[in-house]
Amino acid sequence: MEKQYKITLASASPRRRELLGRLGFDFTIAEIKDIAETYPADMPAQDVAPYLSRLKAQAYIESLDRDTILITADTVVILDNEVLGKPKDLDEARLMLHRLSGRTHQVVSGVSVATLDEIRTIDATTDVTFSQLSDDEIDYYVDTFRPLDKAGAYGIQEWIGCIGIKNIEGSYYNVMGLPLHRLYRLLSPLMGRT
Repeated sequence: MEKQYKITLASASPRRRELLGRLGFDFTIAEIKDIAETYPADMPAQDVAPYLSRLKAQAYIESLDRDTILITADTVVILDNEVLGKPKDLDEARLMLHRLSGRTHQVVSGVSVATLDEIRTIDATTDVTFSQLSDDEIDYYVDTFRPLDKAGAYGIQEWIGCIGIKNIEGSYYNVMGLPLHRLYRLLSPLMGRT
């Protein structure tokens, strides 16, 4: 009989908790550690999210039980090969949205699935195209939703996604923070679902 694991999610993101719950696996939440999310300055933007998700997994690996699967993740927004992280304040959030307005950018999520024996990291990329956003629309969104905890200063599932995003190519859930299709395929064999 295949070994049954317990799943632990190490993420403070309520969106990731909600998304993982949609896969139908029971899981617990790890005590969140303060991990410096830094990466080499010369790292290609596409590699940042997988690198950071693996960095987070490595911070927990020594405390894992033999029957635990740990999931860590990171999501970044990339425009013109530049990583747009979480805005430091509302003014920076407005600037980011002005930069994204009327353009296509990439959202990359990296997810690491760790056991005591190994860390496996996957990633997914989604192209997101915004319509041209007015100053009033950007101001309303930033002032109402205060997106300081979101890469690129927006959440696709919020008002700005409803009125501003005209096209996506790739996984919608990836833009929310977890590429569920890829994660399910990785977890299923470990959880006895094939």
